[in-house]
Amino acid sequence: MLVDVPPGARVDREEVFAPVLSLRAVDGLDEALAAVNDSDFGLQVGVFTHDIAAAFRAHSDLEVGGVIVGDVPSYRADQMPYGGTRGSGIGREGVRFAMEDLPYDRALVLTGVHL
Repeated sequence: MLVDVPPGARVDREEVFAPVLSLRAVDGLDEALAAVNDSDFGLQVGVFTHDIAAAFRAHSDLEVGGVIVGDVPSYRADQMPYGGTRGSGIGREGVRFAMEDLPYDRALVLTGVHL
C-alpha cells in the first residue's frame, strides 16, 4: 500500500499489473473522478460508497471500461463485457464479443434429412 501518493505519480498514471493500492486524499467526488480520468489508461475501477447517486455519477463520468461498486476492480463474471478504454487494450472480452469475432455468419439448412 502506498499512502499520500502525489498527483501525477507514475503509479497513478500508468497500468500497474501487481497488487498495488495507492491512497491520496481528495476534496470530494469531483476531484476523485478527475483524478481517475487523469490517465492514459482506463481498464476498471472499484468505487466504495453507500451513496447510490455517487455510484451512478462515477459510472457516467469515469472514462473506464467498467465501474464496480462495492468491490475491487478485478471483479468479473464470464458473461459480462470486460475491457478498457484509451491505452487499456483494444476491444472487449466476453461471450458476445467472442462470438462477434468469429470470421463470418453462415447458415445451414437441412431438408429431407432424418436425424
